[in-house]
Amino acid sequence: MTVIAVVGPTAAGKSALGIALAHALGGEVVNADSMQLYRGMDIGTAKLTPDEREGVPHHVLDIWEVTEPASVAAYQRVARAAVDDVRARGRVPILVGGSGLYVRAVLEEFEFPGTDADLRASLEAALAAGGPGPLYERLRAADPAAAAKILPTNGRRIVRALEVIALTGAPFTASLPDPKPYYDAVQIGVDRTDLATRVEERVDVMFAAGLVAETLLLTERGLREGRTASRALGYQQVLAHLAGSLSLEEARAETVRATRRFVRRQRTWFRRDPRIAWLDATRPDLVEAALEIAG
Repeated sequence: MTVIAVVGPTAAGKSALGIALAHALGGEVVNADSMQLYRGMDIGTAKLTPDEREGVPHHVLDIWEVTEPASVAAYQRVARAAVDDVRARGRVPILVGGSGLYVRAVLEEFEFPGTDADLRASLEAALAAGGPGPLYERLRAADPAAAAKILPTNGRRIVRALEVIALTGAPFTASLPDPKPYYDAVQIGVDRTDLATRVEERVDVMFAAGLVAETLLLTERGLREGRTASRALGYQQVLAHLAGSLSLEEARAETVRATRRFVRRQRTWFRRDPRIAWLDATRPDLVEAALEIAG
């Protein structure tokens, strides 16, 4: 049974289309948003409430505590198990999310290099002591192609790239293989020209809905110590506000700016994949057009 993937940038309308396709095809949604994996991170990730899911089963949500570092390999195992379960029951798996690497991890033959606790600890200590700059220079010298694809400020990704290089003796880019399907899949991309405005509106809604209170509650569960969750859009900025380094308005404005930058990176990632069929999310016949692509 074909897996349907709905991908694209933040705030484009992936969740709504995923639910509509599930209703039309007899499907169930499998989450591919890396931050919706965390329990309690609801407002800031625009996680659908049970009512908003319209009775459509959703899988692979709320599986990690906020102290758990992200692991694409761990996600791959859980998400594929969910996809296989949906298929075994004669339902259509609909993979929905904007985390490009997570989508690839499910849909493609994708083996992840291991990890080494001592090496990782050494690299993270260097990151904490000197920031991402020196490590980024090391990466640029060791693997220029990987450095070109990673933001110089993304310490977590830089550390992982250096760890893989040290463990495998090969460039980090070699660990991202050419696409080879794991499932028969159709990928539908949704985008729209008014995303800059929609992002700002979404952020305003999040702050009005209680993002600060949610973040404060999550700090009691270890959010500040979570290497991945603490860097999530919105939560990172609210943590800075709670620490006194940003005013509330500055936190809101920086969340808008950071989300818009993230949208640009998502577009770059997804647009280079020729297998994705793109649709304008504003078209009135969006669901019909998506169903035609899904076959």
